[in-house]
Amino acid sequence: MINRPCSRVACLHYATTTLTYVYSDSTVVLGPLASKAEPHSYDLCDRHAERLSAPQGWQILRYAVMGEVGSEA
Repeated sequence: MINRPCSRVACLHYATTTLTYVYSDSTVVLGPLASKAEPHSYDLCDRHAERLSAPQGWQILRYAVMGEVGSEA
């Protein structure tokens, strides 16, 4: 289990997702928590990930893990 704090100032919750900006495509990518912290990405808790908004003219891509390959439902 990875226990990194949310990147938002004064937030005391653990991060569950990683946010990355792709400036060349005007895209915000929000996906599962990265296995290690990267200098150009931001780790967010559930609350801040849900409330995320993109700059005007940008799009948000949200990736979610649906389950492990080969696992039983």
